[in-house]
Amino acid sequence: MATTDVTASTLEQTITDNDIVLIDFWAEWCGPCKRFAPIYEKASEEYTDIVFAKVDTEAEQELAAQAGITAIPTLMAFREGVLVFSQAGALPGPQLEKLIEQVKGLDMDEVRTKVAEAQAQQG
Repeated sequence: MATTDVTASTLEQTITDNDIVLIDFWAEWCGPCKRFAPIYEKASEEYTDIVFAKVDTEAEQELAAQAGITAIPTLMAFREGVLVFSQAGALPGPQLEKLIEQVKGLDMDEVRTKVAEAQAQQG
């Protein structure tokens, strides 16, 4: 599966309809984004059970602002609708693969418990 372009109108459904979703926030003028793109594309072909989404921050400025994007590229990972990773900067191929394996290996019951505890403390 190749990468999928996501917009403000398709983002939420993409995250809720799929088990694991990676989102690359990028822009055409961004050098590191262009260097990361083939790494991300290659991973999308290897891990066909994961949705590899891309958000063009120039075309989707409001969505990028809502997501708190302050630097690009920024990679976010969602598992079962929960944000489990968010980091600015292009990852080399081996690091991206390691991240994917970590996201796949998460105990989501444990993650949900920690999220609930954190929300209760902020209460």
